[in-house]
Amino acid sequence: MPFVILFQDNPDADPAIRPRHMDAHLAFLEAHAETVVSAGPLTDADGIGAGGIWIVNTPTADAADALVKADPFWPTGLRASYQILSWTQVFADGQRQIRTE
Repeated sequence: MPFVILFQDNPDADPAIRPRHMDAHLAFLEAHAETVVSAGPLTDADGIGAGGIWIVNTPTADAADALVKADPFWPTGLRASYQILSWTQVFADGQRQIRTE
């Protein structure tokens, strides 16, 4: 089942956390490539880091939660919070992905 995970960064986190753990974080995402469909950072209109987003395909929200907590970024204090939302893709690659009739 597809889920979107929205991460909010901790504004009080040490700015060196992200670069210090980025290689391990990316290796983690690569190791879970069958589950993590897409991932990347979010910024505000001024280009300031605001968190991140993952699109994952896991059987349950609990499995998505376990994935978040296994990420090397999790224990560092970089993340202030996250939200797991179920997602239904209705449009991709220029085409509808569901029928409306």
